[in-house]
Amino acid sequence: MSDEGPGPVGTEDLLVPGETCWRIERADRHAVFVDAADYFATLKQAVLRAERRVLFIGWDFDPRIRLDPRAGGRRRPDTLGRVLEAAVKANPRLEIGVLQWDYGMVLALGRGLVPIVLLDRRTPDRLTMTVDAHHPVGGAHHEKIVVIDDCLAFVGGIDVTADRWDTSEHLDRHPHRRRPSSRRPTGPWHDVTSLVSGPAARALGDLARARWESGTGRRLEPVTDVETCWPAEVEPLFADVDVAISRTRPEHGGTSLVHEVELLWLAAIAAARRTVYIESQYFANRRIAEAIAERLKEPDGPEFVVVNPESADGWLEEEAMGTARARLLALVREADAHDRFRLYVPVTAGRRPVYVHAKVLVVDDRLLRVGSANLNNRSMGLDTECDLSIEARPGDPRREELAATITGLRDRLLGEHLGVQPKAVAAALIAERGSLVRAVESLRRPQGRSLEPFTPPDLGPLGRLLADTELLDAERTPNRWQRIRRSFRPRVRRTR
Repeated sequence: MSDEGPGPVGTEDLLVPGETCWRIERADRHAVFVDAADYFATLKQAVLRAERRVLFIGWDFDPRIRLDPRAGGRRRPDTLGRVLEAAVKANPRLEIGVLQWDYGMVLALGRGLVPIVLLDRRTPDRLTMTVDAHHPVGGAHHEKIVVIDDCLAFVGGIDVTADRWDTSEHLDRHPHRRRPSSRRPTGPWHDVTSLVSGPAARALGDLARARWESGTGRRLEPVTDVETCWPAEVEPLFADVDVAISRTRPEHGGTSLVHEVELLWLAAIAAARRTVYIESQYFANRRIAEAIAERLKEPDGPEFVVVNPESADGWLEEEAMGTARARLLALVREADAHDRFRLYVPVTAGRRPVYVHAKVLVVDDRLLRVGSANLNNRSMGLDTECDLSIEARPGDPRREELAATITGLRDRLLGEHLGVQPKAVAAALIAERGSLVRAVESLRRPQGRSLEPFTPPDLGPLGRLLADTELLDAERTPNRWQRIRRSFRPRVRRTR
């Protein structure tokens, strides 16, 4: 738990290869999908158009889900498994591989799903479904990656599985929001993923093939004869932009720890000047909470707005993550002498909590990060994770354009939660002189869609024990906060 290491020297960049990211590569195009309905529909068409190879690297996978129920037609041909089979049957050159975390397969049995290794025996020869057991005890392969022909890659927080499908309206009830086995209605679900093409997609192809070889022992060669495959129906958010890939890789089987994800979190908090916007499934990482608390103590530090679900998905998760959140919230709020921290839960028009599964970070008008890593300890050092980030660097001739796009996406996300247009969020920020906390407070409503302040429940004896000992979610990485703080703190102090 040392604070050693030289840190980056002579740079104001947040994205530093070998420190806060693995590689920085150019993306011809970059898009963000907010919620799974549009993502799944685009994924379906991209798979059907694939020429040589599709690789799914996932935490969970359910071939029974529908991909585009809004398009109409019969249910069966629209299911993920049938789409994959149709793709390989239509194209004799196409190979599709699905790599799922091994314990995720066990969890799927509870949903009535045939184990993926048994499903593999029923599929065509060029469609392979298998599991990845190459991880530490208690660890998970938590990435959500789909790479198509090494020229297109989806990366983010959306698993290609049940319960994820929803639109950004987050209706209290939606006819297409159902589980594939029981057809039981499911609740509103908020999620985010991204799409890149060009060299950034090829780099993610390298990562996916390495994961495939690690999990299966089989080596795949890169796809080199497919030049472009951007889906014409998708409007890019960015064009010709640098994208950084940050990973978490646990120490296991002779490989050393990689915790670029955690170091980027710490660097982003250290460098923030005015606002930090976070969407996460959890708020359960003490090191990040302590870094936030340190910035909140500063008289001119940044504001923090965090969007979480009301509770974790399942009793055990709530015991592990919910108790940690309650304890860390107390720590953060005690440090918040200048009233610059809020943690909210989004609610539907009928005031039903929306489950937040997205993993998004927006720092000022400078950094956008979308990925698979949660704000908990295991995502920093135990599970495999992959995040993509874009930075509007100081001195970049396109900085203003990139900055406007970054804040535009933040305003879109807040607008979705608050039930207003993004321009209303931007106007509130102007009216409140750049204060994100006051802008959100001015837009919150007591009825209809909105954001509600989170009130932690009483922990009880078991909850206090779990929170104090971190028994179910222990820290596993060296503490580098002070080094990161020195290296990435703002060079010029901002004024309010």
